[in-house]
Amino acid sequence: MEKSRMIFGNIIHKQDYEKAVKSKEKYVKKYGDDSNVDYQAAIIPNPYIGEALGVSDIRIGTGGSGKWESEKFDMEKGVIVGNIRMGFGHYRISMAMASAAHALGYKPYWMDLNSYPETTCTKVISAQNKLYSLGSRISQKSRVFNKTVWEPMNYEGFRKLSYNASDQKNAELMAPVFKNIPKEIPLIGTHVWPAQAAIHGGMHYVVNAIPDNWPMALHLAEGSLHTIQTHNSWYGYRVLNGMQGSEVLHPMPAADLKYTGHYIDHELVSNIETDCAARLRRKEVGQPMRILLTIGGAGAQKEIFAAIIRHLMPAIREKKAALYVNVGDYKNVWDELVSEISGLSRVSREHFNNWEDTESFCQDALTGRVIGVHAFWHENIFQAVYATNLLMRSCDVLVTKPSELSFYPVPKLFIKRIGGHERWGAIHSAELGDGTHECQDIPHTLQMIDLFLREDVMLKNMCGSIIKNKSIGVYDGAYEVVKLAFGLREK
Repeated sequence: MEKSRMIFGNIIHKQDYEKAVKSKEKYVKKYGDDSNVDYQAAIIPNPYIGEALGVSDIRIGTGGSGKWESEKFDMEKGVIVGNIRMGFGHYRISMAMASAAHALGYKPYWMDLNSYPETTCTKVISAQNKLYSLGSRISQKSRVFNKTVWEPMNYEGFRKLSYNASDQKNAELMAPVFKNIPKEIPLIGTHVWPAQAAIHGGMHYVVNAIPDNWPMALHLAEGSLHTIQTHNSWYGYRVLNGMQGSEVLHPMPAADLKYTGHYIDHELVSNIETDCAARLRRKEVGQPMRILLTIGGAGAQKEIFAAIIRHLMPAIREKKAALYVNVGDYKNVWDELVSEISGLSRVSREHFNNWEDTESFCQDALTGRVIGVHAFWHENIFQAVYATNLLMRSCDVLVTKPSELSFYPVPKLFIKRIGGHERWGAIHSAELGDGTHECQDIPHTLQMIDLFLREDVMLKNMCGSIIKNKSIGVYDGAYEVVKLAFGLREK
């Protein structure tokens, strides 16, 4: 049965199927259909995270075998991490998978479906990415748009089987990039589109690593093994809860769904005890509390971060607080913060587009003293994303929206979400004890920051919870996903 007509035995309504067909036709008319193009695949070392995580890039395009100096696929130990550049979250999860695969002795290949500009695949993804980023930014500036459009779309719109039907039909246009990829190599999709495209492209062993903690049909890729980070999500996906209104649906087969725990990098999991002990030691001796602010890939929420920085300026001058500010690849955000906040430039050191300097700072901060404000910007997306991973180890508190970072083993203060689905990340973290509830506005966010600064109770509780969570495997999800991917081939 065509995947846009039936999903796990549930018939898609006729009008929804017709809408899915029209969606594909719209993209074909705009970007063409390259199903008959013989795209070549080549492997080259990743110049940014290749050495740290053992990653090589998969390049897709035309031009013949002489276009790239290519490595050979490792048919025994190779695993493809399929992803897209949509915000930072899916890239970060991909890095966790690559890190875990590398630590387990496998060879990770990075396949970004949004990086092949001559393909219809990338054109379709890029168009949707631009729309999503625009919506994210508008939602932070317009309460009306957020309440009437953005929150309902992210919370209920993406939840429906009808949305999955359209994605499945559009994913048919992404399949050609897999034409010359060896079908026997396991693939881990860290966004549903690479997982769907891989299935349409004939890949035999596909794992669909589902993010977030709110079950949505958006994330379904029938034919793959779906992995889940939380028990709440497992139950929701098992019965496809609410994905076709009030209908009781055919459940997803239990064999297609596995709970793994959180998708976390080996470098962070293996150092949890050491890093938590360092946080508590710094608090005990009165060192400045290190607060990490990380701007997401949509570049939204600058106003909240500006308010936090203004509030902390006295504590920074008095050496009671220190700030890490990672603006990712959005240098304009830092420039605007400097122009808006009096005195910020005088207490700041900029670590801009110099990866050696960033790595050196992160390493020294593990044992050394940190004062003032340290700003990080990197033009390359790998470095922009991975800088936060490196900074997490030496920070005391991470301030973030409750997205993929909700699951990371570091004390967290959650600011207002972007999209209704994110609320469940904060709920999960607060129940695990490694993060706060979601602070809905700036005054409550500043109240929580003051509690972290004045007291040691929350930091102690969170560090204790993180260590306890590690002992029961909560943060082992990335390892488990990699093992499951290779387990599919052994069946």
